[in-house]
Amino acid sequence: MLIDTHAHVNFNAFRDDADEVIRRSLDNDIWMINVGSTYETSKRAIEIAERYPEGIFAAIGLHPIHLAEGIFKTKIDTEEIAFQTKEEIFDFEEYKELAKSPKVVAIGEIGLDYYYRPKIPMAKPSRILDEVGTKIKLEEFKGKQKQTLLKQLDLAKDLNLPVIFHCRMAHQDLLEIISNFQFSISKPRGVIHCFTGTWEQAEKYLEMGFCIGLNGIIFKMDIDGIIKKAPLEKILIETDCPYLTPPPTEGRNEPINVKYIAEKIAKIKNLSFGEVAKITTQNAKDLFGI
Repeated sequence: MLIDTHAHVNFNAFRDDADEVIRRSLDNDIWMINVGSTYETSKRAIEIAERYPEGIFAAIGLHPIHLAEGIFKTKIDTEEIAFQTKEEIFDFEEYKELAKSPKVVAIGEIGLDYYYRPKIPMAKPSRILDEVGTKIKLEEFKGKQKQTLLKQLDLAKDLNLPVIFHCRMAHQDLLEIISNFQFSISKPRGVIHCFTGTWEQAEKYLEMGFCIGLNGIIFKMDIDGIIKKAPLEKILIETDCPYLTPPPTEGRNEPINVKYIAEKIAKIKNLSFGEVAKITTQNAKDLFGI
């Protein structure tokens, strides 16, 4: 058995065949947590999970990218992807209402993302003014992300739920925020999803009690050293589907491909696939209470 702790079968990429994808995973003894990035995708994750008596769960949260309106571009695998975002204001009570579903096992994905840089429209284009305006806008955007993150951490604390963190080019700020946040228990519970930081940063998260989430990015970035050093008892496996498709597969990623992440970790740590499967599955069950 394996658990994909970070899937997005609730996204539009699976709108036409979500149940087929889920059934294929369940038939191969693979469970999943579908993770929200907005109110609507969080709600959809719950709706999907509630259709299944076992094996499908949901996380709810507002991703930092969805705090600004605009067209954002990013490179996922080798493909340049552009997507339109609509600004969403985090509503504590609305998300708390969603969390009444017993299928909700975490708050996420929430966090900080400094990779995207929203630009302000200029009536008269000017390179210098545009650079200054973009810098100001970016600092405002970072501040908004931090404020919203704190509100969502309050929600996790209020509901006593673990947190799924998204962090891109912002580990120092995230570490500072969660170091200073007053969690309801001595050691906070959660996972740093799609970890791509340094070992020093990973070590700090681990010391604080967090798990490290690994997905197809481990085939694209050299973080073997971090995987070797991190205790298997603090590692979760995930796909982040439909993104970050691991070899030997191509195209849209699916939860069933989480097995390739487990195989890669087993190879790096010189362990059997069975041991990695057993321990990472137990890690997920312990963290998310499933």
